[in-house]
Amino acid sequence: MVRKLILVASAFALAAPGVAYAHHSFAAFFNPDKIIKVKGKVTSFKFANPHGTIVLDVPEGGTVREWRVETNAPVVLMRGGWSRSIIKPGDVVTIEGWAARDGKPYLRLRQAFDEQGNRIGSAPFGITG
Repeated sequence: MVRKLILVASAFALAAPGVAYAHHSFAAFFNPDKIIKVKGKVTSFKFANPHGTIVLDVPEGGTVREWRVETNAPVVLMRGGWSRSIIKPGDVVTIEGWAARDGKPYLRLRQAFDEQGNRIGSAPFGITG
């Protein structure tokens, strides 16, 4: 029994760094003072824990750049009126969110709008980890 307990504890200890990185601090990756908007075509939407992900192709100066958008966890998105099928590949959306600190095409979702300018979901999301 003690041997099994040590084995299980060792497995958790080895997994901890990956889990800690997967659920990172907002302030470590995003600038709370820099809200930006990007408009593009959705290529994927993953409604998954610990954070969902929206991937967009955004036209920029004659080329297309891939942007990644980190969302809240699905349970938080659902409280805001979102569902697994609220956006689909091919949809054109505008995403407003907090820019990545490192300047990469990556942001944290604050709110989203469909092609007609209607808000997706019921309200903006605040800063959460």
